[in-house]
Amino acid sequence: MVQTAPVPETAGKLARRGLMFILSSPSGAGKTTIARMLLEADPHICNSVSCTTRPPRPGEVDGVDYHFVSPAQFERMVEDGDFLEWATVFGYSYGTPKAQVKAGLKDGQDYLFDIDWQGTQQLYQKLERDVVRVFLLPPSIDELRRRLTGRGTDSAEVIHGRMERARSEISHWDGYDYVVVNDDIESCFGQVTQILHAERLRRARQTGLIGFVRELMQPEA
Repeated sequence: MVQTAPVPETAGKLARRGLMFILSSPSGAGKTTIARMLLEADPHICNSVSCTTRPPRPGEVDGVDYHFVSPAQFERMVEDGDFLEWATVFGYSYGTPKAQVKAGLKDGQDYLFDIDWQGTQQLYQKLERDVVRVFLLPPSIDELRRRLTGRGTDSAEVIHGRMERARSEISHWDGYDYVVVNDDIESCFGQVTQILHAERLRRARQTGLIGFVRELMQPEA
């Protein structure tokens, strides 16, 4: 088990602005697994709840898994500029509500985004200073194919399509702040956690730092 870097005690006492932590990867490179591990291990980060026009799947709860809206509602939200980013995938639309995330960031809430490079670009253009971009790479293209095949859920034709899409997604690696090779899930998780901890300590995000330092510099009575 990889030991992740501890969060400094002082960091939790100072007010700070939240961040938008983005994980991207081609299908099969471990993005969803790492995201799930991060949410389970860190109580200070949560999934942003997106709006979608697709119907709920069994067990999904409105307002928890997604905000389920009609296509007409979604279109109105797009026209009103209510989304930080949005896209249409396989006939259904998905979008990140702007007001919810902006309010949370101001209160120090961190958000996790499991999105592709296009969504990443949209978020970065809107809220550059709040965005941390992490791209996960497979150790090799052969290993990526093995992982996709090992799922046993897709036909050879579908896997071929996913491999072609993966090559396209990998070409955007240089649009990210950090790139991590996922050759071992625990090691990858440890590196991603260290990135998150370090980004929380950036001076620009420590909104309570000025007052804290001024207090330290007060002359003794």
